[in-house]
Amino acid sequence: MTNALLEDLQWRGLLYQQTDEEGMEKLLTEESVSLYVGVDPTADSMHIGHIVPMLTLRRFQQAGHRPILVVGGATGMIGDPSGRQSERSLLTAEQIDNNVAGIKKQLEQIFDFSEGENGAKLVNNYDWVGKLSTIEFLRDYGKLININYMLSKDTIASRLESGLSFTEFTYTLIQGLDFNHLYDHYNVKIQVGGSDQWGNITTGLEVIRKTHDEEAKAFGFTIPLVTKSDGTKFGKTAGGAIWLDPEKTSPYEFYQFWLNTADADVIKYLKIFTFLSREDIESLAEKVETEPHLREAQKTLAAEMTKLIHGEAGLDQALRITAALFSGDLKSLSADEMKVAFSGVPSVELQKEEKNIVDLLVEANISSSKRQAREDVTNGAISINGEKVKDLDYVVDAKDRMEDAFAIIRRGKKKYHMVKFNN
Repeated sequence: MTNALLEDLQWRGLLYQQTDEEGMEKLLTEESVSLYVGVDPTADSMHIGHIVPMLTLRRFQQAGHRPILVVGGATGMIGDPSGRQSERSLLTAEQIDNNVAGIKKQLEQIFDFSEGENGAKLVNNYDWVGKLSTIEFLRDYGKLININYMLSKDTIASRLESGLSFTEFTYTLIQGLDFNHLYDHYNVKIQVGGSDQWGNITTGLEVIRKTHDEEAKAFGFTIPLVTKSDGTKFGKTAGGAIWLDPEKTSPYEFYQFWLNTADADVIKYLKIFTFLSREDIESLAEKVETEPHLREAQKTLAAEMTKLIHGEAGLDQALRITAALFSGDLKSLSADEMKVAFSGVPSVELQKEEKNIVDLLVEANISSSKRQAREDVTNGAISINGEKVKDLDYVVDAKDRMEDAFAIIRRGKKKYHMVKFNN
């Protein structure tokens, strides 16, 4: 392999299956091409499991090629059977439109959409699929693909026993129709997808082959599934998926997810997810071996990913919260940052009234008894919003309520509690 881009993708572990390795290398070496990846708007945000193909397409854009990003307004209404044991719940047109808007905003954070030969373009497959009547779809595309061909696809074959509706059965053909449309109207010659999209990609190539008299020059490749070294699923935490939407996963939580990457995985993730050079990543790999306690690789991964998805402001917030929690000095945080930082700690709701510190500690179940609460206060183990309280007669009132709604109380070095005050 001599193409520098493909060599880099190989080194990063981003090439899994290719329809014609030599042909695609020749194409990419000889010309600037348009290539596409699709995402169905099943939610109003992508999660980190979605972004590997997106980031791979961004690498092509940096090398001078043009990314076409397809948001599946049509296919999202059908549901991709890939990787699922049961059929998806159908979404309404209104839900799809809302989800498309959310995903579009996130794609604009990753890609360069400026005018130019390789500026990214966002399209919605509902714009062409939605215009087809049932008769047109069956006549113009249904006749192209043999039933036996479709049954041989893993995504279809694996679902035959558990149940597969005709709706989902047609999904692979509709995606093939997409590739054909993009080939004709945007000169797209390569489709990129996760490893579960291989069957859909090859169906697209078959549709292109059968609808063009000339020898069609189109290709596809897939990216391997990202896994953890311990065999557990990547991108999931006890709290669920790691979303790109800051309202679902805050920049601080996003940063912490990457910061907590195991030594065994961090270099792999730096290769896959960041745009750092090979030299920089190899230097960090050496530090993992020689100075693992410094966690330089993890800090770099967390910073690069948070800046990419949430910008400099998101990264600054994540670093500020991280530093405040590490030092125990919370006074530098805003009320909003406090809520973000302590969204997962134990919380209790109390009435909004003046209350002696000892009584509050017991009522909020922070200290087990009044005797214990008095010991905690006199020993300097209690702080409110980062300020130590050592006076047994201290009264918790409006001055201690952030936004007149909550307070963060710490007992000891690391036990935080959120007290929410109701009227």
